[in-house]
Amino acid sequence: MTTTVPALGTRTAEGSALQAVLLDMDGTLVDTEGFWWEVEVDVFATLGHTLDESWRHVVVGGPMTRSAGFLIEATGADITFEELSVLLNDGFEQRIGRSLPLMPGAARLLAELAAHEIPTALVSASHRRIIDRVLDSLGPQYFALTVAGDEVGRTKPFPDPYLLAATGLDAHPTRCAVIEDTATGVAAAEAAGCRVVAVPSVAPIAPAAGRTVVTSLEEVDLPFLHGVMTEMR
Repeated sequence: MTTTVPALGTRTAEGSALQAVLLDMDGTLVDTEGFWWEVEVDVFATLGHTLDESWRHVVVGGPMTRSAGFLIEATGADITFEELSVLLNDGFEQRIGRSLPLMPGAARLLAELAAHEIPTALVSASHRRIIDRVLDSLGPQYFALTVAGDEVGRTKPFPDPYLLAATGLDAHPTRCAVIEDTATGVAAAEAAGCRVVAVPSVAPIAPAAGRTVVTSLEEVDLPFLHGVMTEMR
């Protein structure tokens, strides 16, 4: 997939205050952040290593390159990143094959956005093979565009995935509402110039300028998102 990420100033910001909604996947729409940690613990156990629970906050929400690289260095495991990446993705696919619970409010929000024809994109640090499996449960019809972590040169916390999604939906980043559950994802969205609604999953996220923090997607609906955009104009 060849992509070009535009500079923030190259597009106009005309039209409705809310032009598109960009959503993270793991921990935001599907309750899978814990799944990743379970798989990491199991894989490293087979390699003879025990993961420290405190490392969970280091690897949450990050790209595979960061999380796997950190765990290899922290444990000293005799495995390459490429080998570990395969084991983790294989283990995660098996795990979501048993169950894939949606976050409270996720199904309702996606249906509402679709009913009002709000352009929506799924933007994840997970690899394409994982996104496609999850889409079977989420419903691919809800997303005009999906961006995977292995399809961009720089994934979260860099702004590239969200800039790419905004461009693909013909929306200006400042007119996009992003829904994220981790500090890594929030950093990416804010660097892209998007308005952020944070729904913390594993680690807390503090409120900040241009950022709204809620406890659940059940608090988020289309009028709420319109309000977020209006308040920040």
